[in-house]
Amino acid sequence: MADMAHSTSVRQTMRSDSVAFIGIFAVLYVVFLAVALVAQLLMLRWRSWLPGAEQGRTLFGGVRAAVYTLMSHLT
Repeated sequence: MADMAHSTSVRQTMRSDSVAFIGIFAVLYVVFLAVALVAQLLMLRWRSWLPGAEQGRTLFGGVRAAVYTLMSHLT
C-alpha cells in the first residue's frame, strides 16, 4: 500500500517538474525570440548576446539553442 502511494507521489512530482520545465522554456523562448527579432530588424549582431546561439543557422534555431543552453545552467 505504501509502495503504491510512493509511486503516485513520484508521478505527481515528475508531472509538476515537467510542467515547470515547459513553462520556463516557453517564457524564455518568447523573451529570447523577442530580443532576437528586434535586433534582427535593427540589423544588429544578436547571436553573440545569447549563449549558445552563435552556431545557429536560423533565427529560431539560434533562439532554441540559447534557451537550451540557459536551461542546462538552471537544472
